[in-house]
Amino acid sequence: MNAGINAGAGPEQDFIALLETAADASAPVDVDAMLAQLWQWQSRLLECLDTHRLMPQGFSPQGDIACRIADIAAARDALVQLWPRQWDALAPARELARHLEDSVLLLVFGKFNAGKSSLCNFLAERFAAQGQPVEYFQVREGLVQAHAGPLREGATETTSQLQGVRLGARLVLLDTPGLHSVTRENAELTRRFTDCADGVLWLTSSASPGQVQELEELSRELQRGKPLLPLITRSDEYEEDEIDGRIEKVLCNKRPDSRALQQADVAARACEKLTAMALPAELLRAPVSVSVHMARHPEQGADALAEAGFGQLYCALHALIAPALAYRATKPAAILLHHLHEHVLDGLQQQLLPRLQQQAEALDTHHAQLETRREQLALLLWRRVAPALPALLDEHAEAGDLPALDAQLAVLLDAALPEALARTLPDFDLHPNDPHAPVLPESVPSSQDWTALHAALESALRSRVLDICTDAKKHARQVIEQLQQQMEQLQQAISAQRRSLRECSQQLSINSS
Repeated sequence: MNAGINAGAGPEQDFIALLETAADASAPVDVDAMLAQLWQWQSRLLECLDTHRLMPQGFSPQGDIACRIADIAAARDALVQLWPRQWDALAPARELARHLEDSVLLLVFGKFNAGKSSLCNFLAERFAAQGQPVEYFQVREGLVQAHAGPLREGATETTSQLQGVRLGARLVLLDTPGLHSVTRENAELTRRFTDCADGVLWLTSSASPGQVQELEELSRELQRGKPLLPLITRSDEYEEDEIDGRIEKVLCNKRPDSRALQQADVAARACEKLTAMALPAELLRAPVSVSVHMARHPEQGADALAEAGFGQLYCALHALIAPALAYRATKPAAILLHHLHEHVLDGLQQQLLPRLQQQAEALDTHHAQLETRREQLALLLWRRVAPALPALLDEHAEAGDLPALDAQLAVLLDAALPEALARTLPDFDLHPNDPHAPVLPESVPSSQDWTALHAALESALRSRVLDICTDAKKHARQVIEQLQQQMEQLQQAISAQRRSLRECSQQLSINSS
């Protein structure tokens, strides 16, 4: 290999010098105070959720509404229990960040076979050629372990281990399993360790450059304000050349105009994708094209680094360090903040709020049906009690015992009411006021006038039935509106907590997701 080439090393040496000085120049930050403020926010959220527990009254325990309320409560409790486990799952990433806290950590991110390990190994060779220490490592179960190196090229897809290399005293490249990993474990591993990076190198092969769907996987990092540099790798091609009188195909660097076209195309399509994802297009840095193979080629001569694009790469990395250091200064708090956004608040957004919305729609439906239910209840009660009037008249009217008749009617209504309520308003546990109230008015026709008395009793019974049903409707409306108010207060409280966390992140000068 030709890692000792000197030409093109000016940008390389400038970049190494920057790493040695810039990291020490970053302003001190009270991260412990930031962490305390964020944990206090979570405590307030938990208090808020407890204060605004849904405590409905007047619903049947077996009804649809009560079952939905129980489901909402169970989802809320499950989320609260899940949050600590999700935070614990980030422990390996937090430990890696702590272990490498004196370095700028760049995550090398890209589709499998995009040349991630090859790039890391070549940069390690270049740092070594400049007299800088190079240390390879692997991450096993969250622990950073020294490794003989170099990184296994093409091997990260078949292992659940991350591998990396420390370049000099200040720069770390973390080579991850591919974006579209064939194993679920590798894809999850990449996402879990993304938090510990201060910046991201997005690698995409020149054979199929700028697969913009990959940006969906990087949306979290862009939302967090991490610097992201797209690299078009394998920027070389075969050309025909005459060698000893024979025409042979020779691998060469892509021509500058071809590289410029690819870089412009990647930038344009990436900006369009970011806009479609409602992300600021300016977060994406200008793409750079490189060819590790041509930079290593022994016949390229003194200009190999520059012609292979590495002079431009070092300049781009040089510009990347300042924003990476800015992110690194608050990284422990940023990791916690992103957990609070992506696990805590997003968990509420995805698990709790849809249930509240479904419940709200169900309550609106019940509210709209109350008048129809009242009419159905009145019809059922009438059909249960009215047929008994003739027999009651025969039994009591001749003896002039109208109070006994009145009491018997109240008993019949009281007996018929539970079944009628269960059939017409099954989601409610209603107890209308004074179901034993008298049915007959104070003045009724003489018991001798059977027809007039029967008509008066029918009218009084109809009035009493309507009173009972109107009262049931009123109570049902009250319990619906009471629950709606509780649900609205809960949703407003969650929205207020989301705003509070956003304000907190702004006060702490941390990019929120």
